[in-house]
Amino acid sequence: MGKIVSQDELILLTAREKRNGRQVVFTNGCFDLLHPGHVRCLAEARALGDLLVVAVNSDRSVRGNKGPERPLVPQQDRAEVLAALASVDYVTIFDEPTPRELIARVLPSVLVKGADWLPDEVVGREQVEGAGGRVVSIPLAPGYSTTSLLEKIHKTATAPSGEAADRHT
Repeated sequence: MGKIVSQDELILLTAREKRNGRQVVFTNGCFDLLHPGHVRCLAEARALGDLLVVAVNSDRSVRGNKGPERPLVPQQDRAEVLAALASVDYVTIFDEPTPRELIARVLPSVLVKGADWLPDEVVGREQVEGAGGRVVSIPLAPGYSTTSLLEKIHKTATAPSGEAADRHT
């Protein structure tokens, strides 16, 4: 079995890990264009426990949350890139708008989100804290965001050809 697992496999794996006294850390997101901000956040999340689970929004879920132009990268490719990171132990894909049900089934020791989410906006907070876990907010790495990368790509792609060529010389 690889690092990319079904939700049912994930439930069994994390239950076994918890029975063995290991702390499960859970985070989620689209991870459409993986950048250093994501990598740093995932490394910090992993340091909060014994294993890190990353739940990735499916393509359908991303379209519902971010619009018809997204995602740029298909769900299996996004999962594969995340699974290649040393800090990530397991990756699963969820199709719902939020991972609330999956979080309730995993009940991680630590639920991690970026600091751009207010505490009362963190999906799964009630379930995790109700089971004795904690929610941790990780500060975002300044200068990194998928939205700003997409804006930069769009700006470069729509610039007159001479301007785009000048920038690359």
